[in-house]
Amino acid sequence: MTDKPSTTTARADALDTSVPHSARLWNYLLGGKDNFAADRQAAEQVLAFMPELVQSARFNREFLGRAVRHLAGDLGVRQFLDIGTGLPTANNTHEVAQATAPESRVVYVDNDPMVLVHARALLTSSPQGATDYLEADLRDPERILAEARRTLDFGQPIGVMLLGILNFIVDDDEAVRIVRRLVEAVPVGSYLVVSHPTREVNPGAVDRALAMWNDGGAATMSVRTPREIARFFDGLEVLEPGLVTCSRWRPDGNDTTPTSEYCAVARKIG
Repeated sequence: MTDKPSTTTARADALDTSVPHSARLWNYLLGGKDNFAADRQAAEQVLAFMPELVQSARFNREFLGRAVRHLAGDLGVRQFLDIGTGLPTANNTHEVAQATAPESRVVYVDNDPMVLVHARALLTSSPQGATDYLEADLRDPERILAEARRTLDFGQPIGVMLLGILNFIVDDDEAVRIVRRLVEAVPVGSYLVVSHPTREVNPGAVDRALAMWNDGGAATMSVRTPREIARFFDGLEVLEPGLVTCSRWRPDGNDTTPTSEYCAVARKIG
């Protein structure tokens, strides 16, 4: 068990509470308390015309759980690289994976100082497994890969988790390059898990929410079409049911109402 990450010293001076941050906004939508007035205000402004955002946050989180259970349980994956972790909540990746396979090893990555403050909650590994936390940006995949090797064996399959994070890489080609670099670094038999906002379900509300977010001084965000999201999986074997709204990926009795988050899981085959 990794008792604590090498980067647990919180940098309070890096925490700007006057500007909303996606991790804290998502925390608010999921009913958490690790958020500030700017995050709550931004969330309420969007919820005024897009009330399904709460449902979208919940469905995205439920998809994470189903995907990790499938990888750890049915497919035998024992390692996960979760980039864009967000604030700790119930059913974090290591909790889901280790409930099925206690020896699972998980590395979390995020660039929000608020997540760093709470990183210890992500390190409650089972004795048989391990967890670690890296304060790093998705735009620096080489650093992520280098530091993740402290905990993960890159000779064995790894589940690369990119949930609700690629939308902050607004340049399509850059986003694809980053994903390809991450997939290139993991061995055959590894998996890529992605969720991403799209306009397919409620385009008017999504457009308004996107404009409001991007005008608010926070990190610029984009939405992509299913065809654009599918580029992330080029050369991979996409598992059934393919690229679908999060609520409909291998549903196990959950609410299947369509949501503005699409997702897929794919296997590296060569």
